[in-house]
Amino acid sequence: MFINNFDPVAFQIFSLGIRWYSLAYIVGISLGWLYCKKRLIKDQRILDIFDDYITYLIIGIILGGRIGYALFYNFGYYLNKPIEILMVWNGGMSFHGGVIGVIIASKLFSNKHKINQFIFLDLVALSAPIGIFFGRIANFINSELYGRATDVPWSVEFVLIDNIKRHPSQLYEAFLEGVILFFILYYFFKKNYQKKPGQVSSLFLIFYSLFRFFVEFYRSPDSHIGFIIVNLTLGQMISAIFLIIGTLLFIVKKNEI
Repeated sequence: MFINNFDPVAFQIFSLGIRWYSLAYIVGISLGWLYCKKRLIKDQRILDIFDDYITYLIIGIILGGRIGYALFYNFGYYLNKPIEILMVWNGGMSFHGGVIGVIIASKLFSNKHKINQFIFLDLVALSAPIGIFFGRIANFINSELYGRATDVPWSVEFVLIDNIKRHPSQLYEAFLEGVILFFILYYFFKKNYQKKPGQVSSLFLIFYSLFRFFVEFYRSPDSHIGFIIVNLTLGQMISAIFLIIGTLLFIVKKNEI
């Protein structure tokens, strides 16, 4: 068993506390940006405007993630206190909301430059596992999104939560949604799936949803939501919807001429 007593604050600059979660966002986006520019993008036109796209992307992630969290996971609370939606420093981001935000931001940017939005979405899909990996590690350090009670040898006691031994579900997600998903998508990218923009994006939705649905069996449901239907969590229900969307998108893109 491992004792998790990490401080969520990485370091302080005067009275400002810099949290691990903030660093995870910065590192994840920075490495994803470099990965796209140095390894993935071959079209000079895309390369020339990619830095501008990152600005749209960051806004989409933050707004989508925050609004998605308010709508999907705590609608009643934020309905009564809408101003707190803006207080992102208090925590609470939805991955699926972030995906929707990225799609909208990519659509706006693509329309502006008259480029197929799936070219950008495929790049995001290929690099997103990097950010997911660091994000889940930050969740582990922060003692949030922790797992269900267990007696497995690798269980973790989150001191900030309670003295119960739990699954380190954040690390399961970091491995599956970060490391494994990264190599799966890169494999398909090298198999020339990028020739039909949108296929890589659809595969991202499919595999992420499958991994997330599986790990949710080991992750504690949100205390204010609990289980939804037949012991399935809200995260699993949303993942099922995204799995269907990803599958339909893959079929459509595969059959495009």
